[in-house]
Order: sequence, then C-alpha cells, then structure tokens
Amino acid sequence: MGLGGIHIWHLLILLVVVVVVFGSKRLAGAGEDLGTAIRDFRKALRDDESQPK
Repeated sequence: MGLGGIHIWHLLILLVVVVVVFGSKRLAGAGEDLGTAIRDFRKALRDDESQPK
C-alpha cells in the first residue's frame, strides 16, 4: 500500500513521464534554481532576524 492509494509504481511512472517531457537538463536547471531560491530565502530570514528593530 502507498500513501492514500498512490503506490511507488505510480510515482516511478510519473517520474519517467516528467523526465521524458522536460528532459534531464531542464530538470537539473530547475533543481539548481530551486536550491538557490531556498538558500537566498533562508539568508534573507537570517539577515532580517539579526537586524535590531
């Protein structure tokens, strides 16, 4: 059994379809962009907390 009726096979098939549609280079670029955005967001939160009010 999977999560809420979603089995591991469904997730694997979905992953294959996404890779075929978008290509591995575009997905790698999107992952890198997402990582950069998260890192910048965390940095902004830390900078905001360190500034006195």
